[in-house]
Amino acid sequence: MTTSSGDNFDVIIIGGGVMGSSTAYHAAKAGLKTLLLEQFDFLHQRGSSHGESRTIRVTYTQHHYYPLVMESYNLWQQAQAQAGFKVYYKAHHFDMAPHNDPTLLAVIDNCRKHNIKHQILRRDQVAEKFSGRFNIPENWTGVSNEFGGVIKPSKAVSMFQTLAFKNGAVLRDNTEVIDIKREKGVVVFTARGEKFRGKKCVVTVGAWVNKLVKTVSGVDLPIVPVETHLMYWRIKEGHEGKFNIGGDFPTFASFGNIYVYGTPVLEYPGLIKVGIHGGTHCDPDKRKWGPIVNMNELKEWIEERFGGLVDSSEPVVKQSCLYSMTPDEDFVIDFLGGEFGKDVVVGGGFSGHGFKMAPVIGKILVQLVVNGETSGVDMNHFRIGRFNTTKSKL
Repeated sequence: MTTSSGDNFDVIIIGGGVMGSSTAYHAAKAGLKTLLLEQFDFLHQRGSSHGESRTIRVTYTQHHYYPLVMESYNLWQQAQAQAGFKVYYKAHHFDMAPHNDPTLLAVIDNCRKHNIKHQILRRDQVAEKFSGRFNIPENWTGVSNEFGGVIKPSKAVSMFQTLAFKNGAVLRDNTEVIDIKREKGVVVFTARGEKFRGKKCVVTVGAWVNKLVKTVSGVDLPIVPVETHLMYWRIKEGHEGKFNIGGDFPTFASFGNIYVYGTPVLEYPGLIKVGIHGGTHCDPDKRKWGPIVNMNELKEWIEERFGGLVDSSEPVVKQSCLYSMTPDEDFVIDFLGGEFGKDVVVGGGFSGHGFKMAPVIGKILVQLVVNGETSGVDMNHFRIGRFNTTKSKL
C-alpha cells in the first residue's frame, strides 16, 4: 500500500524502533488506519532497538514495573505465536550485590511484596547452585528467581512491523519528520516536503525525542541520549557449554560500584554477553562512537565473578547502542499537551530498561490514543509533569 499527502490516518506513529513498531501492531490490530514513519532504514543500527539480545526480568527496585513486565511476558509469547517464530527465550534470573546494597535490598523487598518465588543465597550457596560459574565475595548476597529471559531485539522489531503490516498498517522508512501541527487533528511534515494527516499522533523516536518535541512544541524534556556498549567475551576452551541458554545458566545483574548485566550464550557460540549499564552523553546525530567506560572495572568483575572461566583480557565483539535517560530513569508516557491536547502522545525516556516492556507500552500508547486514558496502570510515574519542564522560545 502506498501513501500520498492526501491520505488520512487514525494514528500516525513517528519512530520505527521497538516502541513505535509495537504501537503500530497494537493500533492496526485494533482496526485503526495506521501509518508508521521511520527516519532511517527499518532495522537500522543507529538507535536503541537493534542487536541480538536484551534481558527480561521482574526484579526491579520500583514496584510499579512488576505488572508491566508480567503482562509483557504474555504479550511477547502471543505476538511470536502470531508471527510463527520465537523472539523470547526463557531463562532464570540472578541478581548479586554486597549484603547492604540498597538496590539489592529493594529487589528482595519487591520479590516479597509481589510473592515472586526466590532464593536468597550466600557465597557458598551461589557456588554450589551454579557449579562455580558465579563466584561472589564473602560479603555479597545473591538472589535467584525464575523470571528471567532473553529477547532478540532486531528480530522483535521486525516481528512487530510484520504483524502491523499484516493487520493493514502502512510502513514508511527513510522518512524523517521535521514538524507536527495541530489542524483538525494533526498534520505531520517530512524533510522531503510530504505531509500526512491523522486524527492522533504518537512520538516514539528514542534518543531523538527531545529534539523533535522541542521543535514541535517548545517543551524541553530532560531526556539525555547516552552512548553505551554491548560486549561479548570468550568462554575459555572446555567450558563453553556451561553458559548456554536453555540450561540452568541465568540472565544476571550485579550491583555495587558498577552495574553489570549479562545474558547466557545465545547469539554467538562460545561468547557470553556482559556489559555495563551506563555510558557517556552524546548527540544522536553526531555520535563520537567513543571508548567504553569503566572497562578496567568490568574486566576485573569478569575475572572474579566467573571464577576464571571467561577470558577477561578483551571483549571479542563490541556493539554501540543508545539509551534515552530520564533523571529518575522512569519512562515518559504522556500526552504532549499544550496546543496539542490529547492529540499527540509521547513515549520516550526508556532509560536502557524499557525494551522488555515494549509490548505493553505499545498497548498503553494505543489506549491513550483511542480512549484518552489507560486502565490498570498508575501513569503518575510516567507523566511529563513530574519534571520542571520549561517551554523554550522557538
